[in-house]
Amino acid sequence: MRIALGVEYEGGGFHGWQSQRDGGGVQDHLEAALARVAADPVAVVGAGRTDAGVHATAQVAHFDTGSRRSPRSWVLGANSHLPPTASVQWACEVAPDFHARYSALYRRYRYTLLCRPARSALYRDRAWWLHQRVDPSRLAAAASLLLGERDFSAFRAAACQAKRPWRHLQRVAVRADGEFIHLEFTANAFLHHMVRNVVGSLVRVATGEAEPGWIRDVLASGDRRLAGMTAPAQGLTLVEVAYADHWGVPPAGASTR
Repeated sequence: MRIALGVEYEGGGFHGWQSQRDGGGVQDHLEAALARVAADPVAVVGAGRTDAGVHATAQVAHFDTGSRRSPRSWVLGANSHLPPTASVQWACEVAPDFHARYSALYRRYRYTLLCRPARSALYRDRAWWLHQRVDPSRLAAAASLLLGERDFSAFRAAACQAKRPWRHLQRVAVRADGEFIHLEFTANAFLHHMVRNVVGSLVRVATGEAEPGWIRDVLASGDRRLAGMTAPAQGLTLVEVAYADHWGVPPAGASTR
């Protein structure tokens, strides 16, 4: 049978989602925990390969197993063997052709900026601290120029393994909340470092270093060297992976009761 899971994790203590030789990936810890519950080896497939330091509130994964356990048993059993910075939120049996990565309709990431003169002790691992003034309206104006199906080569990491650089950026939302600014990006899929590279460029505009139209020029160039810096990993969180209703996958924020 195939089981789908909803997983959250604080990314600072992991070497990214993907399995690592040293066993430091979220995938490594999750497979080891589930194997204890299944009493058999388990291979997990995730919806997105988050980088080291990137968080998730709604990562989705699936695995195949011949062991029968209740959804609650998968959740409680896995969590009893996971480190405190990772947790399974729900589990459910899905159709054998469901795929956490390829069945997804879209992904949504949130990037958080903390804008104030002094650094934060409490949010040092959850936001990018900027001591200069940031204009949310300039952020939104520049971000709107990236919407649609486009070649995002200018915001792609050199190590990106995607076969094509085209992605459909469906929505960008900018929300100011006191000293915080939250940027949410919704797309069918993302390139390696795409959100962090976009944010690094948007911040140049928001601080007045570049005009909003500069983003359009960088995008059209396809040249990563012309874009801004790669924003720090700790400000980024995977907050939703959406699927068609017929798969029966719980929405973001769900948990097993």
